Amino acid sequence: MTTSIDPAAVELGLDTFGDVTVGPDGAPLHHAVVLRQVVDQAVLADQVGLSFIGLGEHHRDDFAITAPDVVLAAIASRTERIRLGSAVTVLSSDDPIRVFERFSTLDALSTGRAEVILGRGSFTESFPLFGFELADYERLFAEKLDLFTALLAEEPVTWSGTIRPPLTDQRVYPPTESGRLKVWIGVGGTPQSVVRAAHYRLPLMLAIIGGPPAQFVPLANYYRDLLAAEGADPLPIGMHSPGHIAPTDEQARDELFGHFQAQRDRIGRERGWPPTTRIQFERDASPEGALHVGSPETVARKIATNMQALGVSRFDLKYANGAMPHEQLMRSIELYGAEVAPLVRDMLG
Repeated sequence: MTTSIDPAAVELGLDTFGDVTVGPDGAPLHHAVVLRQVVDQAVLADQVGLSFIGLGEHHRDDFAITAPDVVLAAIASRTERIRLGSAVTVLSSDDPIRVFERFSTLDALSTGRAEVILGRGSFTESFPLFGFELADYERLFAEKLDLFTALLAEEPVTWSGTIRPPLTDQRVYPPTESGRLKVWIGVGGTPQSVVRAAHYRLPLMLAIIGGPPAQFVPLANYYRDLLAAEGADPLPIGMHSPGHIAPTDEQARDELFGHFQAQRDRIGRERGWPPTTRIQFERDASPEGALHVGSPETVARKIATNMQALGVSRFDLKYANGAMPHEQLMRSIELYGAEVAPLVRDMLG
């Protein structure tokens, strides 16, 4: 099924986890340097007209961002238009009230540009770090999401569950000027997560990081069907996928492969994955794969094709994938905003 999309409604954004990059000597940079680079990358994204910058939360040595809201506040002070959010906030190991307070504060500082993408994340380091049991994985997310969504009305909240003391007519501050913080649910591919997003009337963000994006079409349609069956208005659907842009396909793939392979293999050793091969990489980079890598025209065509197939109105490119140097990331962002974005809108038009 191909879905018609209004080109004027299309949003093209970026995501990063603050992957620790390498300097001119090939050595990893200090986390502090990487964080400052992330701010510079977001400023460039704003300058080239991109819609969104999302910062993922991780608590391990290969990613620098542990406090997305703090980095986003720094970005807010240096940007004017770009929307600012998490990608994702690991709600299971956080406090829903503090998450709301931090992002409503960011919303104030950015004059209404804050967003939250809530998820369970694909890493679990935050659980032991903050004193949570992995055995409570499902219950923590379910109850904390229920509490968080109750806060979104910005009215006195009465709530009870098993993970914390109950609330009775409790207000949470600061309220947003618009009266509603924009919140998405990040989904990795399970129908149960889609049901949860529809139940709470939250936009859906599909994390498509491997395999054919087309395999997510049934989930997107299921979400739309659930909303329609409950008499709810349609809500936005977005997608997040990794990639890299350079002047030519060959240059983009050659720049990315070594860093992409090293990162995948490092994580793979922890999870029991087989080593990443160039053949596998090329398959992921093909028109049918999840990796959006190549020249501006190649990447634009792939984005437009997938947006139409899934019926999504936003595409977020995870532009940092391993230790790729800052200069190459900046060039990729520049090409994405200046060349890819206009091409995508023309193709969708």
